[in-house]
Amino acid sequence: MGVSSPEYRWLWPSALAADPAGPLAARRSTRDWAVDSLCFLIGLGCTVWITAEMLDPGSATINDWGATPTWLTVTDAVASTIAAVGLWWRRRYLTVLAVYLLLLTTFSIASGFTLLIVVFTVGVHRRFAVLAGYVGLVVAANAVFAAARPEGGFGYWEAFGWGVASTVFAALWGMLVRGRRQLIVTWRDRAERAESEQRLRVAQARVLERTRIAREMHDVLAHRISLLSLHAGALEFRPGAPPEEIAGAAAVVRSSAHQALQDLRVVIGVLRTGQPEDEPNPERPQPTLSALPALADESRAAGSRVRLEIAPTTESVPAATGRAAYRIVQEGLTNARKHAPGAAVRVAVGGAAGDGLTIEVRNPMPITVPAQPIPGTGMGLIGLAERALLAGGHLDHGRVDDDFVLTAWLPWPA
Repeated sequence: MGVSSPEYRWLWPSALAADPAGPLAARRSTRDWAVDSLCFLIGLGCTVWITAEMLDPGSATINDWGATPTWLTVTDAVASTIAAVGLWWRRRYLTVLAVYLLLLTTFSIASGFTLLIVVFTVGVHRRFAVLAGYVGLVVAANAVFAAARPEGGFGYWEAFGWGVASTVFAALWGMLVRGRRQLIVTWRDRAERAESEQRLRVAQARVLERTRIAREMHDVLAHRISLLSLHAGALEFRPGAPPEEIAGAAAVVRSSAHQALQDLRVVIGVLRTGQPEDEPNPERPQPTLSALPALADESRAAGSRVRLEIAPTTESVPAATGRAAYRIVQEGLTNARKHAPGAAVRVAVGGAAGDGLTIEVRNPMPITVPAQPIPGTGMGLIGLAERALLAGGHLDHGRVDDDFVLTAWLPWPA
């Protein structure tokens, strides 16, 4: 689920689309257009108003600042108008505009409001070190201005103090806005990162589930299909067998095929989603140790000689451990049918709570290669080792004397 878009996105400044400490966005948002227009009107309006007051002989500004040469007033007006017009591009050419106003501040009266807007902009779009340096230069320029053009009714330090206070206020306001934007960007990055991590966790869960399903399909179908292959091979090599034997083998093939289809439906059932509530769940209970006798009977019906030894103490094995043990024995019998057809297989299951559950599948090593080997992927033992590892145990297999032995240990809590 994606992060929902803000309801009033047009009220966002374009700087929030990127890192506030990085380059500014080239395109302005609706809010940027409104703010830039307001700043332009304030800067230009104040310049025109102060210039008109300076040129009016009866205005109060003349009484405060005294008679100012016309050439100085006109120069101040032209320079301040250029600075006010430059506010329209203050985001893109902020450094040039800030340096220009720094020089203008030493003698200009009409550019006072424009300077405060630029100080605020520097506080929003530049880091604190740059802002502090610029404010220090503006304070030095105010010291020159207060001495060059003293205001009537105010002393030097009083006029200088008002200039410093207004500059610091604009800088602090800009820092506040910058900090708020950085906080919003941080929250947004955290939300996007959390969403990305959630998608990654979902993808990993899907991969793990598919791997589990693939392992389950291998364990279930390999057993059934190996039985089918064994009986089909018997029918192929004994075409002249008595009709009752052929009928019996065909019945076993049909039964095994039917059972394989049912097992396949059980495994595929976990992939189904959105099934109606009134539809029965296709999954059946997974077999545990109690199903081992039936598994041994199926192998015996296929012609294998299986001796099953289950300790009475294993009746209270946990369900998860019992399922893993069943799959290990099932794959062990399947491997014996594949690689040593007709060999006697001994299956021993024992253990106790607290000591763990032990499984051993032993069969003699084949003397010759089967004439019609049962095909397989060769990944059965690897899958069993992974299954045992995921269950908290371990699995070993290999040749011991003249036998092939598959041993496994699974945890059985006390």
